[in-house]
Amino acid sequence: MKSVDIFMDGLLIGRFQPFHLGHLSALRFALTKVDKLWIGLGSSNKPLQKNNPFSAEERKEMILASIDQSMKQRIQIYFIPDLENHIKWIDLIDTLVPKFDVVFTNDDLTKHLYSKRNVTVMSIPFFKRDALSGTNIRDMIISDQKWEELVPEGTKIFLNKTSAKQRLKNL
Repeated sequence: MKSVDIFMDGLLIGRFQPFHLGHLSALRFALTKVDKLWIGLGSSNKPLQKNNPFSAEERKEMILASIDQSMKQRIQIYFIPDLENHIKWIDLIDTLVPKFDVVFTNDDLTKHLYSKRNVTVMSIPFFKRDALSGTNIRDMIISDQKWEELVPEGTKIFLNKTSAKQRLKNL
């Protein structure tokens, strides 16, 4: 397959805890390869906890507040619950998300699961990976470090208005 191929629809699954500039970069990259992008919010069934401090609805709000209108017109957001069985998990995704031609992921398990199917798996170029991880950003929020420049403006506004620091400390 040539690298100039444009796929019809793609899937990008992430936890987005919180949605940061690395995620925004991944979204932009994926949108250069597809007409429509399905965004799967992973772990959507998990209760709020230290590693999953934001609900699926809140993560959807962060994403939509952080992207422009032209991107909003080309994406749809779906809630993807965790299952203990990986094969059942990707079968479930097929029932929740419209058909897609390519999966964008850097997750080894997701790559492995989709490599057994008739779907192209594409790695996403990492953007400032050392600083841009949800874990790192959550830790920075809790410890009063400068985190604001690591997230898009929409996420920053959301995190401040929802007292994310207090929530993270409580969890």
